[in-house]
Amino acid sequence: MGRVTVRRPVRRISATGERRRPDSLAAEEPLELRVGGKALAVTMRTPGHDVELAHGFLLSEGVLGSREDVAVARYCDGVDDQGRNTYNVLDIALAEGVAPPDTGVERNFYTTSSCGVCGKAALDAVKLRSRFSPAASEFTVKTDVLTQLPDRLREQQKVFSSTGGLHAAGLFTSDGQLVVVREDVGRHNAVDKVLGWALQAGRIPAPDLGLLVSGRASFELVQKAAMAGIGLLAAVSAPSSLAVELAEENGMTLIGFLRGDSMNLYTGDQRLLT
Repeated sequence: MGRVTVRRPVRRISATGERRRPDSLAAEEPLELRVGGKALAVTMRTPGHDVELAHGFLLSEGVLGSREDVAVARYCDGVDDQGRNTYNVLDIALAEGVAPPDTGVERNFYTTSSCGVCGKAALDAVKLRSRFSPAASEFTVKTDVLTQLPDRLREQQKVFSSTGGLHAAGLFTSDGQLVVVREDVGRHNAVDKVLGWALQAGRIPAPDLGLLVSGRASFELVQKAAMAGIGLLAAVSAPSSLAVELAEENGMTLIGFLRGDSMNLYTGDQRLLT
């Protein structure tokens, strides 16, 4: 596996002067995802939990519905100039009878760490239909429990503490327990990793869990939550207009600006208990 952080020299300049010192940076490397030996997408990610990332990605694309849908996941090919495996190429072999990704939603082979839906073949293909209805989720959470979660998420961001350059996502229970937290340079990758963890743990669909993200709530993050059957998404920052529309269409609860003791509730009042 590649390095999660990289040390680089930096010249720090401030009002009190300047000095040179080493600095820790969040690693960003390409991950080529293949399905059955065929290249599907390349995403820029922080190395680590790549198999979870692949499972979560394929779940959000509608390819996977359970851990039994994957026969094997293995690193292959990619080597550096010294012949060492870069662990930047991952091939997923689907179980017998599982349909491969629809070419209609196949990506144009590259996504950035900030945009997971760049390069979609058609805009209509972005609105994938989930096999697990988030509207059926009876998940509820009290506001005083919810307001404590950003700090708890931050406490588990070990790499962020040393670099300041990573997004985080976590799945939580109605009593405020964070069951899994993952970090990545890409917000959509962090979400894929926690959803991939849940898929491998046999917890998809996840109507009994909420999803918390450290940044903004984009359209794609709402879509990913919906594809996992999650009824509540909470974000520390702002949602986009399309994210709110999609959450409303899917009967989801969407919360933004979850900071301190306040929050904005955009959709799905029934899951938030005051």
